Amino acid sequence: MRWRNRRQSSNVEDRRGKRGGFGLPFPMPGRRKGGGISIWLIIIALVAIFVFDINPLSIFGGLGGLGGMQPKQTQTTPENAKLEDDLSKFAAVILADTENYWDRVFASGGKTYKKPKLVLFSGFSQSACGFAQAAMGPFYCQQDSKIYLDLSFYHDLRSRHGVTGDFPMAYVISHEVAHHVQNLSGTLGKVTKLRMTSPKSTGNKLSVMLELQADCYAGAWAHYNRRNLDEGDIREALQAASAIGDDRLQKQSTGYVVPDSFTHGSSEQRMRWFAIGYKDGDTSKCNTFAAEGL
Repeated sequence: MRWRNRRQSSNVEDRRGKRGGFGLPFPMPGRRKGGGISIWLIIIALVAIFVFDINPLSIFGGLGGLGGMQPKQTQTTPENAKLEDDLSKFAAVILADTENYWDRVFASGGKTYKKPKLVLFSGFSQSACGFAQAAMGPFYCQQDSKIYLDLSFYHDLRSRHGVTGDFPMAYVISHEVAHHVQNLSGTLGKVTKLRMTSPKSTGNKLSVMLELQADCYAGAWAHYNRRNLDEGDIREALQAASAIGDDRLQKQSTGYVVPDSFTHGSSEQRMRWFAIGYKDGDTSKCNTFAAEGL
């Protein structure tokens, strides 16, 4: 992708190399004064994981857009440091591109686009949805309208999933920005409420629809930005979408697939909805909630 010497967004908060702290952004019983992880957060997270099989982020308003990927920490070397410095600049350019696109989309409907912040961190950091940890993968926090990204995720895409090129990271960022758009439109809030009052199977289906719509929005953004794409960029995005499909991740981690447990969509679904958005950049075709089939 052609990104060098282009505008970088000013809405990037670089926390890399800074001590993020594990304290919750809201008071809870048992929290130690001055920060530190609350014992109640640990209890809630453990109950969520082992009893109810729930992603703890969903409890605190966080929305992980990439399924069950759990990136490993990459060893810090001069080469990796240089690569991550380039990735931080690349991320700022991609965020600027999403701002340009969604500014135009919202303006066409007589509205103003409220831009999200992109938080770059290393290892862990604090968010309004609890603590952000590299193992969670990139996610959008509904409570503070920020996207959290540990750049080591890029290394994980390459080493564990064989995803090459720079455009997959652009796809990841545009997907998380799409969750912010869903938040602004009210879709995210409605789905969150419905999931809380619905059976787990219904909640999973609603989550899949939400994620596939975000993939479609990411495709529409790519269509808008196609003048800056290199040959093979869309193929790389589809490769990334396939790599993070629920069926593929489940097969890799457990050896079998449970479709009823999907929360993000299969590899085929994720590729197809990205392609629907990319075909002509029409976001009105991204209504997965009204689609006859996903």
